Amino acid sequence: MAQVLAVVPQAGLEAVLVAVEVLLEGATPSGGISVEHVRNVLARLSSPTMPQQAETSLQLSEVPLANTARYDGLRSGVEVSYD
Repeated sequence: MAQVLAVVPQAGLEAVLVAVEVLLEGATPSGGISVEHVRNVLARLSSPTMPQQAETSLQLSEVPLANTARYDGLRSGVEVSYD
């Protein structure tokens, strides 16, 4: 409990209360909740939103091939075909 309260100055009381409420809603019957759980929920709640997809007129002309031999060739110093 003290560790959860220690998070309040960084995250704010309202955010910590919301995080604890979210955790308690999904808690197991044993009720095992730790400060790590609270920090995890706080991080997920405050993560920045993903940017919108950029619109473009570019088209893919050649489908990329998964060629793991290229990587192995770089590691071993052996010349490998990139086709």
